Amino acid sequence: MSVNMEDGRVVMSSSSEYTQDGSVDLKGNPVLKSKRGRWKACSFVVVYEIFERMAYYGISSNLILYLTKKLHQGTVTASNNVTNWVGTIWITPIFGAYIADAHLGRYWTFLVASIIYLLGMSLLTLSVSLPSLKPPQCHEADVTKCEKASTLHLAVFYGALYTLALGTGGTKPNISTIGADQFDDFDPKEKSHKLSFFNWWMFSIFIGTLFANTVLVYIQDNVGWTLGYGLPTLGLALSIMIFFAGTPFYRHKLPSGSPFTRMAKVIVASIRKWNVIVPSDPKDLYELDLEEYAKNAKVRIDSTPTLRFLNKACVNTGSSHNAWMLCPVTQVEETKQMLRMIPILVSTFVPSTMVAQINTLFVKQGTTLDRAIGRSFSIPPASLGAFVTLSMLICVVIYDRFFVKIMQKLTHNPRGITLLQRMGIGLEHSSEHKGWILNNLNASHLDYYYALLAVLNFLNLIFFLVVVKFYVYRAEVSDSIKHLAEELKEKKAVVSNQVIPRD
Repeated sequence: MSVNMEDGRVVMSSSSEYTQDGSVDLKGNPVLKSKRGRWKACSFVVVYEIFERMAYYGISSNLILYLTKKLHQGTVTASNNVTNWVGTIWITPIFGAYIADAHLGRYWTFLVASIIYLLGMSLLTLSVSLPSLKPPQCHEADVTKCEKASTLHLAVFYGALYTLALGTGGTKPNISTIGADQFDDFDPKEKSHKLSFFNWWMFSIFIGTLFANTVLVYIQDNVGWTLGYGLPTLGLALSIMIFFAGTPFYRHKLPSGSPFTRMAKVIVASIRKWNVIVPSDPKDLYELDLEEYAKNAKVRIDSTPTLRFLNKACVNTGSSHNAWMLCPVTQVEETKQMLRMIPILVSTFVPSTMVAQINTLFVKQGTTLDRAIGRSFSIPPASLGAFVTLSMLICVVIYDRFFVKIMQKLTHNPRGITLLQRMGIGLEHSSEHKGWILNNLNASHLDYYYALLAVLNFLNLIFFLVVVKFYVYRAEVSDSIKHLAEELKEKKAVVSNQVIPRD
């Protein structure tokens, strides 16, 4: 593998027949570009995601109705239980990502987690199927007057739900990164394909979600919960088999250690050297040789003036080279990048709160509507969420096939617009007497509740715009983005100078 040094960065020779980003097979051997990875490998990931999202949303989309109709919980209690479970679904990936990065690697973490996921789904199907695991049927209009679910009923049902959540904690953060690992960041052509991969990966999510919000919820409402939950469980089993069928084609990344530990070292070193003066010349800061990064297919990142206090961690005082006392510039810059993301993450709290209403209050509102089409068909309440999914499906295609190409010409950015600009557009358009939300929705003040969410969303947008103004993007991992930008210019020049031959 040949290595060139350009502008302080490691650039691998694109003529190599092996991948240049450090990817390996399951035995740790270097992989040939022609044998593994790229779209062939990603096709298994995309198909997996369709069936897995069908399974997950087949449970979550209609969960509030099962809690109210079958477990006889009130609207407020059921809504809280749904959002608590969904919140857990989004927290457990933090631990799954840590295990993958620091210990098992993405593939093996995914393997263990998918088995746990399937066990949770199977137990959940049993809990809605066996009469001994659920309370007797009740036809009271006010479900709070019905016989409550016993401790056993709740233990089995919620035990299954949270086992499922534990499983998704290991699959959710790793499946998308496994897909991204199939493209070599040091290969300009593969880098351009990687820019498009995440759009089509999201497209596969929406396909699975749409099926769940239409077909599966209809089965649950009109045929039965046993079949309605059994099908998602079979879908998950099928998705796992599809994923593992692609094993011979995958590229893998070796565990690189916990990013949290690396961040902690930088912060601790900065605090321990709080009285050290940072040199004005970044070249005087401690950094590893380029060859060290080349051996691990990593990129050396130059020092930036933002969050300058952390630069104290890479001031070499000559007293110790302990990793908790002295850190290289690149490690400090990686920590800065993670810290810069915190305000961005905070700005997603309000939109996430709004999205949570889709599977709770939106569904319960749907039960109060006239959903009949003709005499024999009624739209399931949970199918109202399909309109959200349809809009996303349409937008992904328009964005990837048309919008990006138009914006590339206007902005000369290979992505069309930056990721933060894309988020900003989404944020912009996403706009107790007894209490606002009661078990009887007709007596509730959902108008007040939604108005509050609208105000919060507006304030959140202002906050996001302020954060974006001061955000500093991370340097690209290779010169491939620059290469793509130049390629766009060349294509534009060719089109403008092209002469159409006459017949």
